[in-house]
Amino acid sequence: MKLKRAFYTKDVLTVASELLGKVLVKNERGKMFSGRIVELEAYDGRTDKAAHTYGGKTKRNEVMFNEGGYLYVYLSYGVHYCCNVVTGTEGTGTAILIRAVEPLEGVERMIMNRFGKKKLSEKEMYHLTSGPGKVCKAFGITKGHSGVDLTGDKIYLMDSVLKKDEKIAVSKRIGITKSAHLPWRYFIKNNPYLSRK
Repeated sequence: MKLKRAFYTKDVLTVASELLGKVLVKNERGKMFSGRIVELEAYDGRTDKAAHTYGGKTKRNEVMFNEGGYLYVYLSYGVHYCCNVVTGTEGTGTAILIRAVEPLEGVERMIMNRFGKKKLSEKEMYHLTSGPGKVCKAFGITKGHSGVDLTGDKIYLMDSVLKKDEKIAVSKRIGITKSAHLPWRYFIKNNPYLSRK
């Protein structure tokens, strides 16, 4: 079942704790891409200096000020696109970075998008979507997808529950220097697709 608006309009940390195991889906002209979310990070511009919204609304971050349930995509270091799930009520400025997914559907197309070939070794497979830039490249998500309504049919999230043996772990976020003490990285412990093992 596709997640409804009410799922996204809750507090960012509540959504983050419930988002693991949900399935990210992209429908590209009938070609489906999907993967289970196994790692994410929460950002809250009201108090969090690492959030893009900390300094207020700009042209770049305005999507993050929508009500929850929209996709926010930005270019990181001029190289990699990163996708985020906007949360909370309108004007809040909170979002969740999807750091890693476990590929499910459209894997051959993901491999082609990332590596330009059709098959990978088992070891290479674990690097297919093990980072925020890798997720976007594999799924073909670009800046043009920023602002997409996640309750629509282009890019959306499907409900799914964690497996019985899966445990949620929490840590500090990765690769930031501001507000680095906040324990706002959530991940499925020991999943092979994590960006950092």
